[in-house]
Amino acid sequence: MRLFGAARTSAKPLSSRRELLRIEGRPVAVTIRLNRRARRLIVKVHPATGEVTVVAPSQRAFNHALDFARSESTWIARRLAEVPAPVAFGLGATIPFRGEDYAVETGEAGPAPVWIDDREGRVIRVSGRGEHAPRRLLDFLKREARKTLATRTQELSQHIGLAPKRITVRDTESRWGSCSADRALSFSWRLILAPEFVLDYVVAHEVAHMRHMNHGSRFWNLVRELVDDVDTPQAWLSTHGPLLHRYAPRGE
Repeated sequence: MRLFGAARTSAKPLSSRRELLRIEGRPVAVTIRLNRRARRLIVKVHPATGEVTVVAPSQRAFNHALDFARSESTWIARRLAEVPAPVAFGLGATIPFRGEDYAVETGEAGPAPVWIDDREGRVIRVSGRGEHAPRRLLDFLKREARKTLATRTQELSQHIGLAPKRITVRDTESRWGSCSADRALSFSWRLILAPEFVLDYVVAHEVAHMRHMNHGSRFWNLVRELVDDVDTPQAWLSTHGPLLHRYAPRGE
């Protein structure tokens, strides 16, 4: 791969920009980001969403990043071909909820705009007009995620005698959870799509960081105190985690 060193520039440097690159006859959006901690130009293709990103280590490299991506177009095309098709939320879709597949179907009346109907298999029912179903379904899943993540965080936090400053649920791209130095915890709402043991592991991981802001032996010992199994959820996230991003992809 080509390397570029730093260079002076009189213009105000940019930290990111979006470009279009034609790959195999179709336009592909490319996000170019400046990261001075990077050691070289790197092209990334998100395995679930197909988002193409070029990370540049310097302003000079930033200015040549699109040319670099063009030189890697064959590799990008191969990776894009491996990306699974996105799953749009709506009536007729099948989505995972707490690790089980549910059919999304219409409902005339129920206890809420969206509810679980397990009378005839696993069904999520959405009332109202069909065009409103995607937003209602997404709101339902985020509410369930906030409620479940807050409950499990409070339970595990009591075990170690520390309380989080706050709990935030977002649509994060690269992390399932995070913990700041002041014990503010953040989680991806997509964890509600995963099996319960996976969500529990991620919560335990971030709760343990409230006491140990590292990945040393004491940290992992504490994680194992909070959840019985670490290896199984880690393996599940490695194999299936990226696929959770194909449901209700960003920008819909």
